[in-house]
Amino acid sequence: MSDARIVDRGYRRYDGPRLGVRGAVRSLAWHSALRALGLRRTFWAKLLPLASVGIAYVPALVFVGIAALLPDQLVQGGGVLPGYADYYGFISAAIVLFVALVGPEVLCPDRRHRMLGLYLASPLTRDSYLVAKVLAVVPVLALVTLGPPLLLLVGLTFAGAGPEGFGEFLTVLARIVTGGLVISAAYTAVSLAAASLTERRAVASAGVILVLLVSTVATSALVAVGADERLLLLNVGAIPFELVQRIYGQAGRTPIPTAELVVANLAWTVGAGAVLRSRYHRLRITR
Repeated sequence: MSDARIVDRGYRRYDGPRLGVRGAVRSLAWHSALRALGLRRTFWAKLLPLASVGIAYVPALVFVGIAALLPDQLVQGGGVLPGYADYYGFISAAIVLFVALVGPEVLCPDRRHRMLGLYLASPLTRDSYLVAKVLAVVPVLALVTLGPPLLLLVGLTFAGAGPEGFGEFLTVLARIVTGGLVISAAYTAVSLAAASLTERRAVASAGVILVLLVSTVATSALVAVGADERLLLLNVGAIPFELVQRIYGQAGRTPIPTAELVVANLAWTVGAGAVLRSRYHRLRITR
């Protein structure tokens, strides 16, 4: 007679709280943000994202150090330090690299490893899934679009070279937050739209860089040879930064009216978002 036995090792019922769609969105957004930064993963997965973030903060630390070491008269009247809007010129390469890494890292693995169907078997719909991904990417990008100018503002204030008075401090703070969110929103949409078109992260990252660089080079070259300056509205690589200049009340580098820049930035953001949503609503998913 055989000694074999049938052992029931079934799964226990889940008796904890059911958080519904909001809980699922919050959990997925948190997990996606950690993944984008390479946290809880190998050293090599952390290297490029964290290096990009670190590079974005280096100029702020240098400028704060200069403000702390040099005499106040030289710092405030000598044009030694850049303006808050001009700071982005020092870190634009780090921002582009970070944008090219984050969107593909957040979207592509779910499709490549066939995890999307599992997510959609939960309370998440396709739209709420995308909302979770957007909520993950925007604050992560804010680490390089919002954090460095904030560090510069706080550092210069403590060094005695910041805004004069609390009211001016709040004005600069509001401009920093608005400008950072403008860049984050536009680049989130472009990055996720590019990532929605392929399952391969490397291809998606290359696509993001190409879109940003080609739009910059092509429009600048055409305008340089006499084309209409409104072609610069197609330059998604530069429009958010140009709009930040206007937020600070500066003339910027192009004569295009501010209202047209706002519309162009919004059009790029909404258009890329529409590509992303259309792509995911047409995907065939096996649950």
